[in-house]
Amino acid sequence: VVTVNCARIIHGNQIATNGVVHVIDRVLTAVGNTIQDFIEVEDDLSSFRAPAITSGVMDILGRPGHYTLFAPTNEAFERLPRGVIERILGDKVASEALVKFHILNTLQCSEAITGGAVYETLEGHTVEVGCDGESLTVNGVKMVKRKDIVTSNGVIHLIDQVLIPDSAKQVIELAGAQQTTFTDLVAQLGLASSLRPEGQYTLLAPLNGAFSDDTLRLDQRLLKTILQNHIIKVKVGLNELYNGQELETIGGKLLRVFVYRTAVCIENSCMVRGSKEGRNGFIHVFRQIINPAEKTLHEMLTNDKRFSIFLSLVKAADLDDVLSRPGQWTLFVPTNDAFKGLTDDDKDILIRDKNALRNILLYHLTQGVFIGSGFEPGVTNILKTIQGGKLYLKTVNDTVLVNELKSRESDLMATNGVIHVIDKLLYPAELPVGNDQLLTILKKLIKYIQIKFVRDSTFKEIPLTFYKINIIESNVQPIITKE
Repeated sequence: VVTVNCARIIHGNQIATNGVVHVIDRVLTAVGNTIQDFIEVEDDLSSFRAPAITSGVMDILGRPGHYTLFAPTNEAFERLPRGVIERILGDKVASEALVKFHILNTLQCSEAITGGAVYETLEGHTVEVGCDGESLTVNGVKMVKRKDIVTSNGVIHLIDQVLIPDSAKQVIELAGAQQTTFTDLVAQLGLASSLRPEGQYTLLAPLNGAFSDDTLRLDQRLLKTILQNHIIKVKVGLNELYNGQELETIGGKLLRVFVYRTAVCIENSCMVRGSKEGRNGFIHVFRQIINPAEKTLHEMLTNDKRFSIFLSLVKAADLDDVLSRPGQWTLFVPTNDAFKGLTDDDKDILIRDKNALRNILLYHLTQGVFIGSGFEPGVTNILKTIQGGKLYLKTVNDTVLVNELKSRESDLMATNGVIHVIDKLLYPAELPVGNDQLLTILKKLIKYIQIKFVRDSTFKEIPLTFYKINIIESNVQPIITKE
């Protein structure tokens, strides 16, 4: 499509004896005024004129160039909630962002727009401009009232809606359609008022599906506490998050950040695509409600009767301290169901061989916190255990599999690690057993592999030497997989 001052050439290159003729679809008028000149005299743009002047953007529109202005009319401003427009116009940075978001640094006549195309605005973010019959659309919405007002430095299209960029919005206004449950609860429970316009915050917004009916029926005080754990006291962008980082919520809790190859997780929940930056903060979108850790691994086992047998073996092996000390661990815990068929005599035999018991128990423990949804689905990850053997971990259909055994429950967060619940005892396939009695016991408990038997072989002692982990901040932006 070829245009002349936004008039479309419908028949071009008509050769005459003394020149060439191009037939256009409208009469051309003389162009002398700039975009600035038009705004200054157009009564229907008085609401837009005020922020354009105070922000200093009006001067840009008086300079030579090739601009496209989507100019919101007075009616468009009247449609906005009074509090929103007053806040934006009272903030020079926000008002400048608002005005610049309506300006393209290229000239786009309506006749040249045949389909949806994305253009960068002077504000820095993009808008999509398309057509719907004879009308133009902006970001998929039919809003252009009058088009192709040609000036000496560009073209103006009058629109009946105000385009508000994320950079001019309050952080709570950044939430999309998939986070409305979170934002509605924040408003209902009085937390929105605590997000001051002059403050700096980060919202960790779970998807709507993360809120079960049981969660929504909780006592309001408890629900408010849950929401407070999703609001960080400072403004933290995606590229500012690093592994081992701790973030303090407005509720006073510390949340840990775990960065994996294709995911960023905070405690038990991992981020999905959709992070945005507003005037007073960031919003990041999460798959699940975030559960801050309250107890150590040992305390969690102690408080859950499902793990009483495993815990008794941990105590017999003198490993209580390992599960109580500060650190970053992943523990695969078999429930009592894993020990069905184990008699008291069998248990005594197992406990008497402390090296064997330690080898078995420490095969369930690996250094580092590994969240199930932090792994790329279907990809097998090899983890070295404290015992020295290898665990093969992957996620399939949101279920954690360790050595191909399904986890019954995953991502139970502890202050020093994470628990994945399994209903079978794990055993390193490469480790032989040399004791007939012990072999008989293990065959009762471990049926998913064939245990090797080498007569008179013994389990080696495992020295428990641990190293302090120093966290080094990284500025590398992690990759987030699309949800």
